[in-house]
Amino acid sequence: MAKRPDKSAKIIDAALTLAATRGWHELSLGDIATAAKVPLPDLAQLFPTKAAILAAWSRGLDGAVLALAEAEDLSGEGARDRLFDVLMMRFDEMAAAKPALVNIARDLRRDPVALLALVSPALQSLGWMLEAAGIDSSGWRGALRVRGLGVIWARVFWVWLGDGGDQAKTMSELDRRLRQAEDLLLAVSRFGARNQK
Repeated sequence: MAKRPDKSAKIIDAALTLAATRGWHELSLGDIATAAKVPLPDLAQLFPTKAAILAAWSRGLDGAVLALAEAEDLSGEGARDRLFDVLMMRFDEMAAAKPALVNIARDLRRDPVALLALVSPALQSLGWMLEAAGIDSSGWRGALRVRGLGVIWARVFWVWLGDGGDQAKTMSELDRRLRQAEDLLLAVSRFGARNQK
């Protein structure tokens, strides 16, 4: 017998389905509760805001990508190649939600306050992506890496939104951005190593 989805999963699925057809800005929490067939008080207990729903969806992606990366054994690759593979895994996992993400991204560009609420969860997710690639995300050097990766991710994400099924443009842009950032990441690592002597 198939396992029934829990309330959180139903809410996330409903939010993304509605976002794909109606957009994000005009979508209310009540709309999401109705579509998910979840009482509004239950939704309020689980997700106080729409941003919280997106953050929970992103955490689910984190778990899926971490599991994939662990199963892949990326240990024979260099750091840049490992990170490239991990980020492409994330894009692959996001593919089913792409119609929703196109509308969400478009609407959030016009709503900086709502966008700001998603910055911290996004950086946490990118920290996990670095860890999945075997790159330390802790300490001040890790914080710099996470923020640098945030800039790369934001630029590549917009390419991905308009890319076709083969993701050729996404892969090309990601490879180019990671190569550009590699020198900076190495410089940060060397600077930290010198300071530890």
